[in-house]
Amino acid sequence: MERRTHSQAVEMLRSDDLIGLGMEADAIRSRLHPGNVITYQIDRNINYTNICTEYCSFCAFYRPVGSPEGYVQPLESIFQKIDETLALGGTGILMQGGLHPGLKMDYYAGLLTRIKTRYPKLHLHCLSAPEILNLAEICGMTVRDVIARLKDAGLDSIPGAGAEILDDDVRRRIARLKCSTAEWLMVHRTAHQLGLRTTATMMFGVGETLEQRVNHLERLRQLQDETGGFTAFIPWFFQRENTSLGRFVKEEATAVDYLKTLAVSRIYLDNILHVQSSWLTPGHKICQIALRFGGNDVGSILIEENVVNAAGCRNTSTEEELQRLISSAGFRPVKRDTLYRLYYLN
Repeated sequence: MERRTHSQAVEMLRSDDLIGLGMEADAIRSRLHPGNVITYQIDRNINYTNICTEYCSFCAFYRPVGSPEGYVQPLESIFQKIDETLALGGTGILMQGGLHPGLKMDYYAGLLTRIKTRYPKLHLHCLSAPEILNLAEICGMTVRDVIARLKDAGLDSIPGAGAEILDDDVRRRIARLKCSTAEWLMVHRTAHQLGLRTTATMMFGVGETLEQRVNHLERLRQLQDETGGFTAFIPWFFQRENTSLGRFVKEEATAVDYLKTLAVSRIYLDNILHVQSSWLTPGHKICQIALRFGGNDVGSILIEENVVNAAGCRNTSTEEELQRLISSAGFRPVKRDTLYRLYYLN
């Protein structure tokens, strides 16, 4: 099939033909993922610190330096969270935090090494592009050297957080201190060159135009053409509660907007194999419908989630609930790991 253009993607997002978009995206999902299989994962999101110097207007999680509510997780607390994850059949952890000005390479490399030594089979999916850029600046190192050092310490892959919308006009408006589009892409390009896989994400519904939303998809597609390093694309929409940005973004993304954006993402990102249908922000029912709009994965049970929760999202799940969600939608649930390797069929 001929590759869709930027203008065609914008027109699809503007289209009223929701069912037609869903059918096209579903056909692509079926071709890429035969066997009627939908995957899920068991992992835990561990936030090692909530102290951050970037003050993003969409974030209700961070605390400024000196806040009495700020923390850095003790190592034993992190170990306890990992033990709880493994007891539930978990295969990895997603570890991220704020941009702490006092934590340097010795902290991060030491933390990863200690975790990997104690849990050698645990997959460490850790540290977003902004965190890596912050560490490079604090330590006076290149991004390449930072990633190589973290990889030597046990880092297995890098999450896609910090992307928001990859359009600098949007980024300056919602997160003026955060890395630029080019910097985010550079971190992921460098990681791919060093042999690490990463995920790509998008947080939409922050007042961006449809053209800017497609700009985001276009930049991901271009980088994937170049490196092939993205394992999956994971879109979700902005949660406004308790955020300063929420006072200015009056219209939240709707279920229709989510389904349409997911379908267009599946159609447009023809070189990214996996597209995740999220339950965290849309809820279980919309996630279930989204499995017919291009999604081939429902993500993790998220044993612990603090960032979106702080912005008012209270959805939770268990392995049994995700299996039931998938099965009742007419699919076969399959457990996977962070790199989408399958563990067993139900």
